[in-house]
Amino acid sequence: MGKRRTRWPVETYSRVVPGASGRVLVVDDNKVIRQLIRVNLELEGIEVVTAADGAECLEVVHQVRPDLVTLDVVMPRLDGLRTAARLRTDPRTSHLPLVIVSACTQYEIESGLDVGVDAFLAKPFDPGELVRVVQRLILGPLGRVHEAGDAEPAAGHAGG
Repeated sequence: MGKRRTRWPVETYSRVVPGASGRVLVVDDNKVIRQLIRVNLELEGIEVVTAADGAECLEVVHQVRPDLVTLDVVMPRLDGLRTAARLRTDPRTSHLPLVIVSACTQYEIESGLDVGVDAFLAKPFDPGELVRVVQRLILGPLGRVHEAGDAEPAAGHAGG
């Protein structure tokens, strides 16, 4: 039958953090950026799973069930803005807080707001700011992890 190709182009990273205060899916085609985000979040007790592009994100998001997704914009196969739009149109992921971690051009910000992105971090980002944004969006105003059934939308987007 011949050799079978592996399903993932890059091995998806996941490490269980005991007593984690949330789980983040980090999506970036740059391995160094993925590791930088992962290390900074894990130091704060946040569990991290990584994906190399938007297509891989959409393949794993339902198994991973993250509390938040960070997305780079420029990626192969499926870019971050199109990934964010797909996540917003799927009822299972429409509630997920989305953070763009990219160059954050005016076009990226406007397009991101149009599809419902909750926050933007410009590269190179301040690791402390990354942690603050992620914790604020995961914990919400009540200081607890948002559940899928919570009535309050993340970051207060009223739609339109």
